[in-house]
Amino acid sequence: MDHAAEAQRTDLMTITRHVLNEQGRHPESRGDFTILLSHIVLGCKFVASAVNKAGLAKLIGLAGETNGEEQKKLDVLSNEVFVKALVSSGRTISSVLKLDSDSPFLSVQCVLVSEENEEAIFVDAPLRGKYCVCFDPLDGSSNIDCGVSIGTIFGIYMIKDKDSVTLDDVLQPGTDMLAAGYCMYGSSCTIPNRGKIYSVNEGNAKNWDAPTAKFVEKCKFPQDGSPSKSLRYIGSMVADVHRTLLYGGIFLYPADQKSPNGKLRYADANSELQSVLYEVFPMSFLMEQAGGQAFTGKQRALELVPRKIHDRSPIFLGSYDDVEDIKALYASESTIG
Repeated sequence: MDHAAEAQRTDLMTITRHVLNEQGRHPESRGDFTILLSHIVLGCKFVASAVNKAGLAKLIGLAGETNGEEQKKLDVLSNEVFVKALVSSGRTISSVLKLDSDSPFLSVQCVLVSEENEEAIFVDAPLRGKYCVCFDPLDGSSNIDCGVSIGTIFGIYMIKDKDSVTLDDVLQPGTDMLAAGYCMYGSSCTIPNRGKIYSVNEGNAKNWDAPTAKFVEKCKFPQDGSPSKSLRYIGSMVADVHRTLLYGGIFLYPADQKSPNGKLRYADANSELQSVLYEVFPMSFLMEQAGGQAFTGKQRALELVPRKIHDRSPIFLGSYDDVEDIKALYASESTIG
């Protein structure tokens, strides 16, 4: 790379410019989606700034507990930032936070669903837009004290009728998702078909089901002459999935005897699994777009139909061939059963 030339390059491609360029390719577009994405970018920029100065601003530490989990001060701040940014976009219908009725913001959204709030937030009728945004405002925040990468995860749906919105408009399968993304704080890709890394919390190994245990054993001691996979696990979904996208491999958050439905929410909100609406679906969407797969142990992850906004589910996502291997183990287990 010519670093001298790069340093003086003035024709910069920002995410806002990219979105506007894409809008220009669709003459029928009214710009609602562009406005919504611009406000998500605004929220990410603010949170990035807060994360960078968290120590100096005394934002590290606990602020209380909600939705069965301890909240960091940054969780609370990030949640408020995104709710206000999204409502002010004028393109949403609802959210998991309850907004002040005197809020001056207009919204392109109808509904917002945040990990940090027990219930969805429904924007007042005069301010409603046509989108639902599900988001984890600060995934992995428990790791901020030790400098690990953390981030925001979001997924966007279209609402059928903004004049008669119900919770059922939020509980859509992942296949209906319009867009998803994440923004990593701290530290466009196509994932390889197979990787050399597996990512799982082996501290729960004694509670795994048979297919997961067999798969991890195969990663360590392959019988086909291939090299062993390396274990890499940070504990921040954004950081672990980002690495998986870049280098290939597989990220596993399996069900176990403690959490039969996995930590990525498709069970009781207090179970140790991943959240369907704001973790499983957005990350599965991105993984499939990059050429990988996402699997729950029973089905394609995006085909889940959530029953509650904080449902959890197991998740296996990553390189296409690696996920195929664990799918085969679950299929074999089902046949034997």
